[in-house]
Amino acid sequence: MAVAAAAGSSHLPSGATARGAGVVEAPRERQVSEFTALARTVSDAGLMRRRQGWYWTRFGVLTGILVAMGVAFVLIGHSWWQLALAAGLALVLGQVMFLGHDAAHRQIFASGRWNDWASLVLANLFAGMSYGWWQHKHSKHHAKPNQIGADPDISGEVIVFHTDGRVARTGLKAWLSQRQGWLFFPLLLLEGLNLHVSGVKTIFGRGPVKRRPVEIAFVTLRLGGYLTAIFLVLPVGMAFAFLGVQLGLFGLYMGAVFAPNHKGMPIVPRDSRIDFLSRQVLMSRNVKGGRFTDWFTGGLNYQVEHHLFPSMARPHLRRVQPIVREFCRSRGIRYTETSLMESYGIVIRYLNEVGLAARDPFQCPLTAELRSAR
Repeated sequence: MAVAAAAGSSHLPSGATARGAGVVEAPRERQVSEFTALARTVSDAGLMRRRQGWYWTRFGVLTGILVAMGVAFVLIGHSWWQLALAAGLALVLGQVMFLGHDAAHRQIFASGRWNDWASLVLANLFAGMSYGWWQHKHSKHHAKPNQIGADPDISGEVIVFHTDGRVARTGLKAWLSQRQGWLFFPLLLLEGLNLHVSGVKTIFGRGPVKRRPVEIAFVTLRLGGYLTAIFLVLPVGMAFAFLGVQLGLFGLYMGAVFAPNHKGMPIVPRDSRIDFLSRQVLMSRNVKGGRFTDWFTGGLNYQVEHHLFPSMARPHLRRVQPIVREFCRSRGIRYTETSLMESYGIVIRYLNEVGLAARDPFQCPLTAELRSAR
């Protein structure tokens, strides 16, 4: 399949390895050897060591902030200032989930069991989301990012991320699809609710959950206690407004951080076989910025480095970036990095173009280009 130039997106041909702006064949052995050399350099630099002190400090600070917010919630009482507290809570819970993400990737402890329990406490008990549901979904994404039929992050039914094997949309769906880029961020206001609902459906259903009783207990305690406190302290209308602001901004925050990482990057056909190094680098986008960007995105702005070394402690991602960037440059591997605002523009344009293709694949210029290049 040929390259589809859609806001930086492309399709990689089956059985090929992508390099730079083009595509060349390369022996798998060479790719393995190159990544082994990179991994050795990174390890020798001490960048794979644990940073438990950094993580324990962060956990303590976040726990303290949550406790302080709980006290403030009770003291503020019947006041619309509670909505400001709800907005702050959305931001803090986002940071909690970034910490849970790190534990799920075995970044904090050497023991897998300790990391699992850290994720359960952070995701289920602190944030009210299912660690087991998220880990199953996220592991598939890391294994084959942006590959059709393999990456659950591009298989949504509301937002169309590709048109492979899809029936053309008509009527209201077509109208929404051709504008889905502009609607993407407003729709993220519903993502917080969706994350909670998906997790609950999984742990109470038949989904892949390793510690189901623990997850059920933690999520029930968290969500039940949270809702009880809100409706006991606030009038009904204010309570729903509080929930709307907190869940809406939490979903928007999560989506605004995760979307720039892969959306608008190359889409891999179902039957493609790509080496690990090229797959992880070419399908990922870094976001430039300083310490604030690192904090705001939970370190996920170093997406290339995170995908190459998922168990690397977050504080080391900034330090390993120059090594990875130079490694890619010296071997002609395209390394993508943009600002946060530029990445949002890419995502919006890409989704709008894909949405047009989904509306009418027989008339969309993008699809016509794809068809003629096959």
